[in-house]
Amino acid sequence: MATLFEAQAPRPLADRLRPQRLEEVVGQDHLLKPDAPIGRMVAKGRLASMILWGPPGCGKTTIARLLAEHTNLEFQPLSAVFSGVADLRKVFDQAKKLRAAGRGTLLFVDEIHRFNRAQQDSFLPYVEDGTVILIGATTENPSFELNGALLSRCQVFVLNRLDEAALEALLQRAEAEMAKPLPLVPEARQAIKAMADGDGRYVLNLAEELFQLAPAAPLDTAALVAAVQRRAPLYDKAQEGHYNLISALHKSLRGSDTDAALYWLARMLAGGEDPLYVARRMVRFAVEDIGLADPDALHQALAAWDTYERLGSPEGELALAQCVIYLGTAPKSNAGYTAFGSAMRAAKETGSLMPPKHILNAPTRLMKQLGYGKGYAYDHDTAEGFSGQNYFPDEMERRRFYEPVERGFEREIRKRLEYWDRLRAEKQGRDERGETT
Repeated sequence: MATLFEAQAPRPLADRLRPQRLEEVVGQDHLLKPDAPIGRMVAKGRLASMILWGPPGCGKTTIARLLAEHTNLEFQPLSAVFSGVADLRKVFDQAKKLRAAGRGTLLFVDEIHRFNRAQQDSFLPYVEDGTVILIGATTENPSFELNGALLSRCQVFVLNRLDEAALEALLQRAEAEMAKPLPLVPEARQAIKAMADGDGRYVLNLAEELFQLAPAAPLDTAALVAAVQRRAPLYDKAQEGHYNLISALHKSLRGSDTDAALYWLARMLAGGEDPLYVARRMVRFAVEDIGLADPDALHQALAAWDTYERLGSPEGELALAQCVIYLGTAPKSNAGYTAFGSAMRAAKETGSLMPPKHILNAPTRLMKQLGYGKGYAYDHDTAEGFSGQNYFPDEMERRRFYEPVERGFEREIRKRLEYWDRLRAEKQGRDERGETT
């Protein structure tokens, strides 16, 4: 219970507006509605241990606190940033005493992914026997950051980034609490929600700053940006956001959606991604997803990489953008990528088969006596510049690995391969009939 002095102390607007009932939590109906997973648990009065995975400011802590109240569990909050094994022991000891007295404990661990493997393992017996109901909150992908043993004992629930409707609901609550409208024109009101980037706590902090500012006239977007500090995009170069955005860039390029690819490039650069990492990935894309459909794509990607290294930021970023446009609009083919994968599988399957003797060099007399190089046809001496001989191992049937697509330059390559296939078949037919070429 708060003391008299604590009750009189000023509280941030976000804290004053913290939901008092689960029904007041915005943006998470897919989990909290009566027919949703957590809603059904609450209706039955029985909680399972769970991991709440979601971005900052989406309500993880609030949901945990309200779940404890709804199920009459003792709420024990811990932060993995400030707590260690000794703190956990105290909580577990207290939970045992409460259990003996007939009351359960809800242990809420914020930033649970920051606990190391040994610390995570310490939860296992207490979660297993029900001494505590564990609710862990994390902004990182639990698959990467939490032990498999702990995950197997918890349900993972994904919380949504707050959408525009949820952020608008929070702004309206703030206006009701302050008994006055936000001093913003409609366009600036949209901008403040965009600046919050899905974070409910952040949008309320911005609103409180604007209420305290009390401008003489409603602010437009430019005045809003000048009045409050613009938030850096949520992006962790070492964690899942890094992989999500590069995946979005790669797949947008593959789908020839150049505008979307430019957007994801801008998101990565705005978030502080290393531009050279992006350059390397574009080189990879050029050989994996374009290949010989447009042989210049690789040259463009390498040129963009080289240009960025010479110019640096921000001038060199335009070269990356130009490369994204080129790759996005180029014809696509993964035929080379697929062909190499098939050839690698065949190499593993066939082991150490020798090349056919007629394509082996014979620098010694013994090798000539063994038939090395015998019967080799020098392709340039033929009328077509193509001998049609077999170059696969004698024990291996001929295979087709490379299937060029009917797009871009590969259309021309397909014509060449079909021409050589016809010549090969004709020459092999003549050889079988004993005819000379």
